[in-house]
Amino acid sequence: MSNIRYETDGPVATLCLDRPEKLNAVTTDMLQAMTAALDEAAADDEIRVLVLRGEGRAFSAGFDLEWDENDPAANSAAAIREQLERDFASIMRFWDFPKPIIAAVHGYCLGSTMEIVSVCDITIAAEDCRFGAPEVTFGSGMVCLILPWIIGQKNARELLLVGRKDLGAERALAMGLVNKVVPGDELLDAANAMAAEIAKNDPLAVQLTKKAINHSIETAGLRKALEDALEIDIEIETRGT
Repeated sequence: MSNIRYETDGPVATLCLDRPEKLNAVTTDMLQAMTAALDEAAADDEIRVLVLRGEGRAFSAGFDLEWDENDPAANSAAAIREQLERDFASIMRFWDFPKPIIAAVHGYCLGSTMEIVSVCDITIAAEDCRFGAPEVTFGSGMVCLILPWIIGQKNARELLLVGRKDLGAERALAMGLVNKVVPGDELLDAANAMAAEIAKNDPLAVQLTKKAINHSIETAGLRKALEDALEIDIEIETRGT
């Protein structure tokens, strides 16, 4: 898979962003490869937990959509809508994945890749991790506006309206964006240890419990709210087209 590594070790699968020379900025091809890896892990009865991580100095600097500003077709309202809808579906694939996902993040975790981390079940951050949602600083919006559901509307307003890109791991822990903060050299061990704990449990009970948690939140209106917010993001991105 291009710039994506998918590996298994017993009941634990690892999905690794592997584009370190670009701080793991996620391309459209990488999104497609991640979706394919999630499909493979979901279909494999031996896999009980998935760990998501990034290679190199950062988890990810965000999405690298590689739009050609000089291509009128690529910048049409219809093309932008299609791209954003694909991005939204790719992020929600992590939410809908039937097995637990543990995100292990370090360095930068920005923009839409922070949205991916937000929809994972558990997030463990290295002490050096810096979270951010700088979209408004360059005239964009959030593809998947999940943050108010995760960290509360006041914290989400600060992060999104200011366009912060330097939220430290301890502040993220206090907000509820992450579950645990560990030294950088202990990050993968901590994620794998938690994955091993989950993998010891009855797999069907774990999956149905995750399904019940997601359903309880969706019953409160999450999915409809996210779809409506996507339409607003499309409005932001298609101004002037």
